[in-house]
Amino acid sequence: MSKYDIIVLGSGPGGYVTAIRASQLGFKTAVVEKESLGGVCLNWGCIPTKALLKSAQVFEYLKHVEDYGLTVKDAKHDFDAVVKRSRGVADGMSNGVKFLMKKNKIDVIEGFGKLKPGKKVEVEGKEYSADHIVIATGARSRELPSLPQDGEKVIGYRKAMTLEKQPKKMIVVGSGAIGVEFAYFYNSMGTEVTIVEYMPKIVPVEDDEVSKQLERSFKKSGIKIMTSAEVTSVNTSGKGVKATVKTKKGEETLEADIVLSAVGIKSNIENIGLEDVGIAVDRDKILVNDYYQTNIPGYYAIGDVTPGQALAHVASAEGILCVEKIAGQHVDALDYGNVPGCTYCSPEIASVGLTEAQAKEQGFDIKVGKFPFSASGKASAGGNKEGFVKVIFDAQYGEWLGCHMIGAGVTDMIAEAVLGRKLETTGHEVLKAVHPHPTMSEAVMEAVADAYDEVIHL
Repeated sequence: MSKYDIIVLGSGPGGYVTAIRASQLGFKTAVVEKESLGGVCLNWGCIPTKALLKSAQVFEYLKHVEDYGLTVKDAKHDFDAVVKRSRGVADGMSNGVKFLMKKNKIDVIEGFGKLKPGKKVEVEGKEYSADHIVIATGARSRELPSLPQDGEKVIGYRKAMTLEKQPKKMIVVGSGAIGVEFAYFYNSMGTEVTIVEYMPKIVPVEDDEVSKQLERSFKKSGIKIMTSAEVTSVNTSGKGVKATVKTKKGEETLEADIVLSAVGIKSNIENIGLEDVGIAVDRDKILVNDYYQTNIPGYYAIGDVTPGQALAHVASAEGILCVEKIAGQHVDALDYGNVPGCTYCSPEIASVGLTEAQAKEQGFDIKVGKFPFSASGKASAGGNKEGFVKVIFDAQYGEWLGCHMIGAGVTDMIAEAVLGRKLETTGHEVLKAVHPHPTMSEAVMEAVADAYDEVIHL
């Protein structure tokens, strides 16, 4: 039997990062992977979707090239080539993880891993043991009873990335990050898209003003949006698919070529031996403490299988913290209130901390500032005037409670707010930190200035 210090089950952005940090700390480490190194994120999620979205963005530019004083004749898209580019980007990233495994002397065990009592993992009939086993098996597209996926007419995000033929009409069920990103992509490519959202607003976890702005932008681009609506059944017997949608006004039947189910994720915890080991689970999540220890000593869990936010950067942070704690380092528990969320449709969305509604519900006396990109020189020059930056501060102490952005490139800007909140930066300190001009990031300073009645460019 092969013996390790740490075995990581799963090689997504949680698993492979955990393995690398463990190796850096001097642990003899192995990672078990049943499919491709990098997991869903690198192969079927974060990375290849961004490649698709970039192709859509470039095509959007070409369609509006006259706005920039240029002329391009007969700009067309090749759907197969767009998909092929996306797969190429994913393959390159996966190969990069293979290199990192070799560089850090991490053994890669290929196959489906199953936990065993006594700190063991069985892979394809062979047992491996370790002092510490970290579960990082991730999640997959969740299926609703009313929306069973057949992989042809009713699909999940994975199939949506590799369709052989571009659909003429698509219904996207769910308007979280996955739903709106694919809605934007397919609409940009020329597909007629309808979003069906159960909640009263799209991107329901975001600040109300951000949701309203995205809805305006999407409707302007031709996407149909149905909120407070529910798909109660689908009929796939004909050529396409018919979806029955329940709304406040009654039932409506929508017809499309494809229905994309984007209603969340389901943890990959079945058949991995949790019951055999006795690891506690509640509502599809493995229960862990602040340092990702399960109720059984020597077994840990991170990422989408635990109750924290199901985000790649959260899984990576959890894995690093987990093995640093195992190594005996002093570590602080992760602050889940300061985890940024990013959505990569166009316009992009980025946020961290409390929304305005949440801040009020928690009893804060708040100062709110907002700066529209229509007043930004850089946004005007770039032709990206949609959106705004919104900031929320505690009026009494100046604590930065929340930051919400929608617009071009805002996913690259949100880190300023994350770092500022981590360092307990006040609004006054943000105002006195000189921001470069002309940049999109100036809008953060200007929004803070608006909150404190010192805004210059409004």
